[in-house]
Amino acid sequence: MNALDKADKVVRKLRCAIYTRKSSEEGLEQEFNSLHAQREACEAYIASQRSEGWVLVRDQYDDGGISGGTLERPGLKRLMADIEDGLVDVVVVYKIDRLSRSLADFAKLVEVFDRNGVTFVSVTQSFNTTTSMGRLTLNILLSFAQFEREVTAERIRDKVAASRKKGMWMGGVPPFGYRVENRKLVVDEEAAANVRWIFARFLEIGSCTMLAREVGARGIATPRGNWIDKKYLYRMLSNRAYIGEAVHKGDSYPGEHDAIIDRETWEKVHAILQESPRKRAARTRANTPALLKGLLYGPDGAAFSPTHTRKGGRLYRYYVSQAVLKHGARSCPVGRVPAVEVEAAVIDQLRAVFRQPEIVEGIWKAARGRVVDVTEADAREALIQLDPLWDELFPAEQARIVTLLVERVDIGTAGLNVRLRVDGLCGLAREMLAGGIEAAA
Repeated sequence: MNALDKADKVVRKLRCAIYTRKSSEEGLEQEFNSLHAQREACEAYIASQRSEGWVLVRDQYDDGGISGGTLERPGLKRLMADIEDGLVDVVVVYKIDRLSRSLADFAKLVEVFDRNGVTFVSVTQSFNTTTSMGRLTLNILLSFAQFEREVTAERIRDKVAASRKKGMWMGGVPPFGYRVENRKLVVDEEAAANVRWIFARFLEIGSCTMLAREVGARGIATPRGNWIDKKYLYRMLSNRAYIGEAVHKGDSYPGEHDAIIDRETWEKVHAILQESPRKRAARTRANTPALLKGLLYGPDGAAFSPTHTRKGGRLYRYYVSQAVLKHGARSCPVGRVPAVEVEAAVIDQLRAVFRQPEIVEGIWKAARGRVVDVTEADAREALIQLDPLWDELFPAEQARIVTLLVERVDIGTAGLNVRLRVDGLCGLAREMLAGGIEAAA
């Protein structure tokens, strides 16, 4: 080796970056924590290699409270960016699993190191990736690190499963109606009263869509203050924690906590939930008021009232003029009309409104000056979306929309005329835009 080569060896500097990581956040608030300990060991190692030209870079690359099973780490991303920019020659870690616990992820990192001529060094596992032996040792160590991680995960899963089988609460968000005390579920009586009411009310109406509206009207919200919607109600009604059970992977076990709902009520609720939405809709229809009650009028201005009769076990519904009821059949040229036919005719006219933008535009012009929070374009889009949704609505929801939209229906010998509520159309558009109309399913 000549004098020039010796001089080159002395002056060549290797910029060393230290990377530290800790999986949990526990202890990070301490003045001296695990990240500091890792850094001190690495700094001491770099200092011992000063004769080889190793110098510590100023930037610190630390990730506290982040798992080694992912590459989505802020400190690691900054380190890799600096490597790509040619600012680092050596990466130093305390142990290899501080950089990654995944063999596949580590292979990606080593590829970046090689492409940029960067050496990887572990302080407690002496090797570097520039030699074939170092690579072999690296792969062996990383395989054991991944094996250890998988074994630890299996132990945790087994512990959780054993605890759930004993009925123990294993953390997470407690069900509505409970709170957590000393790592156990305890009944919150105020919220539990709402849970009991929700189960009882569902038995009466059999519709989560209608129930969600009533829950909102009563001001009942989740523990986080969010509105309770239909999906949330379905999860509540299917949560076996309410009958004092703990569930693990589909199997239920007696829980340590007290039940809020008795088993008889639970079984009645689930007998309803097991029915198809169409059957539940049919049962709801039987309890729904006549669609045009209080809206239908004859040519003489007399109101029509809903009535029905049974023949051969079948139910037939009609609307009858008050004039006919008081003065006889000859007092009105249209004294009695089949409910199914007249309701279908009104619904067809309403759905024509949903489908035809020009009708919406005409109504909006009539309402000019009274509608300030919904634009004509918003209303047109919202109401057009309602047409394909209509058949999926519960009958009670359909009746509510008809009452909201229709001011009056006049029926005569030549047909019928539907007079719409402008404000009702605006209100319905607001509901659609806010996602307030839900299907029966």
